[in-house]
Amino acid sequence: MKFTKLVPNVFYRDINVGLRFFIGCLGFSIAHDELTSDSPFCAIEKDGLGMLLFQNAEFAAKDRPEFRLVTNDIEEVYEKVAQSHPEFLHPNLRQITLRPWGAKEFALKDESDVCVIIQQW
Repeated sequence: MKFTKLVPNVFYRDINVGLRFFIGCLGFSIAHDELTSDSPFCAIEKDGLGMLLFQNAEFAAKDRPEFRLVTNDIEEVYEKVAQSHPEFLHPNLRQITLRPWGAKEFALKDESDVCVIIQQW
């Protein structure tokens, strides 16, 4: 058995919040667009990673996901995000920090509390 990709679903009350976060801040692009449908959603991707963003207030109220994106150059990612979208820096991990488990990390959070931890081992 072989898997090639994990594609999580992320639910938003307003999908535009997710688009600003993942497209505007983190540089993902839209691979499939159903944003004008009765149940807006889109597939996004970057560097072989993929996610589905859905507009669904009921599911958004039930789940606030947290993801880790691993990089080989955390300083570059941090500088880019801190300069272009400082409002997304998580108040509990606003700076690159060496964690007790040996990874460098900083975190991002959008206005709906979806959290992304940027990590470098």
